[in-house]
Amino acid sequence: MNGLGTFILEAKSAAYVGGGSPSSSCRTASHDIRYERGPWRYLDSYFGGTDFLGQELVWKDDEPVWAMNYYGRVLDPELIDATAAGAVIREALSALYGLGRFLGAFEYAVRQYRYVDNSSQDVEAFSGIERIYVEEREVYRLEYHGGLIKP
Repeated sequence: MNGLGTFILEAKSAAYVGGGSPSSSCRTASHDIRYERGPWRYLDSYFGGTDFLGQELVWKDDEPVWAMNYYGRVLDPELIDATAAGAVIREALSALYGLGRFLGAFEYAVRQYRYVDNSSQDVEAFSGIERIYVEEREVYRLEYHGGLIKP
């Protein structure tokens, strides 16, 4: 779909990673961040904090066209907490988005943490795992999958 990948990258950069302002919850107790440009609309809606589950959706002309589901959790709260994990993720994803992409293998160091993301590179149908390590110990993991929505 023409422009979809560009819009997803733009929306992801502006929303969670860019510190986008929370919007009103679309579901009870959800944390929502929205982004819009022209005919495109994006919503990142999730529940939880240290352990969390969410979904990103993109609409074009009010028709849902793309989605991603994710579940993340802190695996070792003695080595990382939700605040530190969020800071590592924001910095690493900002660097990844700076490369003009949001899928594919990526590794990034942030202080004592090593961020590693492995996924397929096809916006039409993909899956991946995002991890944070302290030395060789995995301390955080997020699994995600998604792709195009077709009528």
